[in-house]
Order: sequence, then C-alpha cells, then structure tokens
Amino acid sequence: MTYDDQSVLAKFHADNELGYPMLQDVDVKHVNAYGVRNMNYEPGDGGYGIPEPGILYIDPDGVVRAKFAVPGYRSRPPFEAVYEVVSEVVSSRAP
Repeated sequence: MTYDDQSVLAKFHADNELGYPMLQDVDVKHVNAYGVRNMNYEPGDGGYGIPEPGILYIDPDGVVRAKFAVPGYRSRPPFEAVYEVVSEVVSSRAP
C-alpha cells in the first residue's frame, strides 16, 4: 500500500510483473489508522503520508495481529523478530 497515484502504481505493477495487487492509501487513511505514518512530514510536504518502513501481520479476518515499524528508511525489522512474533500469534490461534 502506498500513497502514490494510481498511474504510478499501474506502471510499477506492469513493469515488475507483480503477482499481487498494489493499493493506494487515499488521504493517508490507512497509514494513520495503523499508526505507522512518518511524522517528519506535514500536509503539503512531498513525503506526507509516507509510512515508516515495516511489516503488518493481518490475520484472515482482517485483524492486525502484529505490527513492526521502524523509523528511518535504512533499516527494517529483523526477520527473526518478525518470525518469532508471527509464529506465536499463529500458534495461539490454532484450534
């Protein structure tokens, strides 16, 4: 999901032959709802609406079960930490 215009998304999608849809976050609605907006930008700035880099784990019912967002664009959440938390969430919900 990105704040980019639909034309930008369509070109990127076509150029990279993605096997999944790309979504546009109109009016920063979803980034704000998930609490991951980079707060360094104000409305009117070119970067307004950009999220912190991260990962959301959303279960099949559409509920956010884990959120990993880190400030800055140079680092990402460590895979091991994401895997550990998601594994715990999945096993706690298993029948």
